[in-house]
Amino acid sequence: MHSLLMLLLCSFCVRADIAMQPDFDLQKFSGMWHIMAGSSNCPVFQGMKSLMTTSAALVKPLPNGDMKILTGYPFPEECKKVEMYFKKTDQPAHFTNDENAKRDMRVLETDYTNFALLYTFKEIEDEPSSTTVQLYTRTQDISNEVLEKFKEHYHKVGLTDDLMVILPKSDVCYKLLSA
Repeated sequence: MHSLLMLLLCSFCVRADIAMQPDFDLQKFSGMWHIMAGSSNCPVFQGMKSLMTTSAALVKPLPNGDMKILTGYPFPEECKKVEMYFKKTDQPAHFTNDENAKRDMRVLETDYTNFALLYTFKEIEDEPSSTTVQLYTRTQDISNEVLEKFKEHYHKVGLTDDLMVILPKSDVCYKLLSA
């Protein structure tokens, strides 16, 4: 019991120490993004990563400061759309979502015009928690510099190279969401 309590306390400490984009601007962050790469210890992600191609995300700021993300996941027959709402917190780059699971989402770093790195910690009742870092890009090109930043950030949150995938390019969902 004592070791379980220590493990839980340590996981909260690690999340509290995660650096986020200073002076985050949700308006600049809004718009279309390609989801080009990810690193995650989520069993579903790991089970599907060999089948995935690039997804697309449409980020929209809401009037109250919250954020809506419409993500398109390419499947052989269709682009499956998933809409999620994230509530703002007292830190501008930090959002939460409690629909179907508790999600702690943070924008780790972005230059707004080329790339963004997003961190998500997800907890679902009776399942192991998971950590994910995703690389968002405005185009389907990834520079070596951005790839190194991505690796640096997922290593900082305890994810390893074997959990990472750079996704094969697809623009199916991007075209659909940006139409």
